[in-house]
Order: sequence, then structure tokens, then C-alpha cells
Amino acid sequence: MITAAVLALALQAAPSGAVDPTSAEGAAVLVPVNAVFDALAARSPAGLDAHFDPAARLTVVHEREDGQNHIARITFQQFAGGLAPGPERLEEVMIAPTVAIDGDVAMVWGQYVFGINGRVNHCGIDHFGLARTNGVWKITSLTWNQRTHGCETLDAAASAQ
Repeated sequence: MITAAVLALALQAAPSGAVDPTSAEGAAVLVPVNAVFDALAARSPAGLDAHFDPAARLTVVHEREDGQNHIARITFQQFAGGLAPGPERLEEVMIAPTVAIDGDVAMVWGQYVFGINGRVNHCGIDHFGLARTNGVWKITSLTWNQRTHGCETLDAAASAQ
């Protein structure tokens, strides 16, 4: 009976199709995800184009300390248009992402910390949905939550990577 319970918990912990993010398969899925972080750091909308499906949809849940959340849905074009040049140094670090693949469908899920000029601005969870077309992974959806509280532990984990 204990073996069945342990098996049930293990199946819940890792999504179906989970792969090692450092494997060739996992690394290939992470290419467009890491390109998003690079484009944010470079403040380069052009750095996003090759990695997003043009019809990609993005959803952000702004979590407020008072518990009143705000959900915003934007297009890829709106997201890319928000990357304007500026003096601030932007950095997003995803902590120990989970990668799952089933054929030409993949997802990446992980906690992240977003910093401006080396200081934590917010944190949360990123969820990337991807599809492989002609051997190339493209982001078809990106959903994340964003909060300014409780980020200290995540920042320590990001710094330890």
C-alpha cells in the first residue's frame, strides 16, 4: 500500500513527458525561453520575433498584497512593443525549470525573479507553451504571475544557480 501511495505522489510531482532540462531535448525547448530573457535584458523586441508564434497570446496575473488580483491579456506584438530602450538593466532568472515534451508540444514551468539594476522588482511563476514546427520550437503562449512580496527566498535560489 505504501508503494502505491509513493507512486501516486511521484506521478503528481512530475508532469507527463517531463525531461531533464539539461538533456538535448530539454535544452532545445529552452532555446526560445532563454531567448526571451536575453531579449528582455537587451531590451530588444527584434530578439523575440524568431521565438514566438505570431499568434501567441500572453497572460499576466498581477498578484496584489491585498489579495485583489488583476489579469491582463496581451498579444505578442503588444509585449514586444513594450520593450523600449532605456537606461535600466533588466534581468529575469528562471529557477530550476520543469520541461515536459509530448511529440511537438512542450511546456516550461518555473519560478522566476525579475530584477531592475540588480534589485528584485518582482517574482512569480512563468509558464511557456510551445509547439514545434519544421523542427523549430516556437512559443505559442506565455502565462505568468507577478508579485512583489515573498521574493526574497526566490532571489536567494536564483543567486545560487
